[in-house]
Amino acid sequence: MRTVLYSSVGETLTHYDVDVVSATLTRRAALQMPSVVQYGWPHPSGRHLYVSTTDAARGSATVSGAVHRLVALKIDADGALAFDGAPQPLRQRPIHNSVDLSGRFALTCYNAPSHLTVHRIDPEGGLGEPIEQPTDLGLGAFAHQVLALPSNRAVSVVVRGNNPAANSPGDPGALKLFRFEDGRLSPLATVAVGGRGGFGYGPRHLDFHPTQPWVYVLVELQNELHMHRMYGDLFEAEPAFAIPSTQAPPLPHVRQVAGAIHVHPNGAVLYASNRVSATSHPEGPFPFVEGENNIGVFSIDQITGEPRPIQFVDPAGFHVRAFTIDPSGRLLIAATLADMELRDGDRTRIVPAGLSLFRIADDGRLNFARRYAVEIPAPGVQHMWARAMALPSPG
Repeated sequence: MRTVLYSSVGETLTHYDVDVVSATLTRRAALQMPSVVQYGWPHPSGRHLYVSTTDAARGSATVSGAVHRLVALKIDADGALAFDGAPQPLRQRPIHNSVDLSGRFALTCYNAPSHLTVHRIDPEGGLGEPIEQPTDLGLGAFAHQVLALPSNRAVSVVVRGNNPAANSPGDPGALKLFRFEDGRLSPLATVAVGGRGGFGYGPRHLDFHPTQPWVYVLVELQNELHMHRMYGDLFEAEPAFAIPSTQAPPLPHVRQVAGAIHVHPNGAVLYASNRVSATSHPEGPFPFVEGENNIGVFSIDQITGEPRPIQFVDPAGFHVRAFTIDPSGRLLIAATLADMELRDGDRTRIVPAGLSLFRIADDGRLNFARRYAVEIPAPGVQHMWARAMALPSPG
């Protein structure tokens, strides 16, 4: 099985060959996208990659941008990327995209305001026009992820909400479920954990167990990891298990937020990133002083589904917004977002953005292998996304 990695810095999408045995990367070609890469998702066939892009750096109501696209990229036998047709224009800044399990539909969600679109994928992998959806899907504030459920009969949208501010009570978060039939969505259920209508609940991303009816939700704003049992295409209203995602309680004066979550292909362990985020958007290296900047490793009880922390590892860089597991389950690759400024006694030093490679042990623990620095070409540009995938066999 040949493995490749795609990772983005600003508008540039770079292809790497991955040697899983030696835990090394070989840089290949780079391709310029229409605007900054936000997220990407492969077709189930492994022959296309769908990438969402935007020129709105933060996606707020006041920074809306103008160039938002969903791009179909053809993957050749060596992993090289090429545009397949003209990019589809999007109405606003996308924040996450994925592909349904049939490979017939591309799903994209947007955060400011919350919105969701579905594009047809033709049999050759090209993108068609968006499919008309109900006018108001009731997505709340700050939709952050869209995924098809394992049945492919329903779609989940994770709505993060917002924490209270000086002049605002905040916005409720929720897990929104929609029936999904021939690319069309209709409301199915809303899960708002905590008994307060979603206030004080800020989920970011979720992932499904590969064989059991368990869904794991990383709660960004409260730094928690939840496990819900699934009944068909419905989630249990409250989590069966809820534990901290961090090693220690977050410091009250530090902006500590949970990041990405992935269940290992064997279902025995899951990984979640913890990030210390700057209180403002810096134009140079992120200052890192204290808090947790790590990847948590959680074993999964194979009878109950309960996650238990077994390790927290230093990603050798700042702010893991995205990480990926190679399809064989032997290597984890973490993308650190930006250059980091560290205090070293009376001096400071800069740790560059990069790709950190970890070998995955039989029990799921991570062993650091090596790190590749990634150049940030200009202030404010970030290393936003990375994905490892297996290339299909020739023919």
